[in-house]
Amino acid sequence: QVQLVESGGGLVQAGGSLRLSCAASESIFSISVIGWYRQASGKQRELIATISSGGSTNYADSMKGRFAISRDNTKNTVYLQMNSLKPEDTAVYYCNAIIITPALARSIYWGQGTQVIED
Repeated sequence: QVQLVESGGGLVQAGGSLRLSCAASESIFSISVIGWYRQASGKQRELIATISSGGSTNYADSMKGRFAISRDNTKNTVYLQMNSLKPEDTAVYYCNAIIITPALARSIYWGQGTQVIED
């Protein structure tokens, strides 16, 4: 059972930056893919970016350019750097982890989310 704890959200002015953190309860080498998602009020949860255990990154087309995902293996933490924030970036941001076993069994875990409010 992997536990994910997001942090770093808060109130930010338009055009500002934030860095969100997702701390995992175990080595992130054991996690196949870690991703960041967000959900605005009244909308569906949407993908922002993912990073694999090998370090490969993938971004949703609409998120390219202002968001950057990275990882620190020594801290078992994945980050989301967000720049040039806009009012439409206001949402709860969630961390997601997918573990795929050699037998191709898949386990999915979510954090509790961190709120980002664009002022």
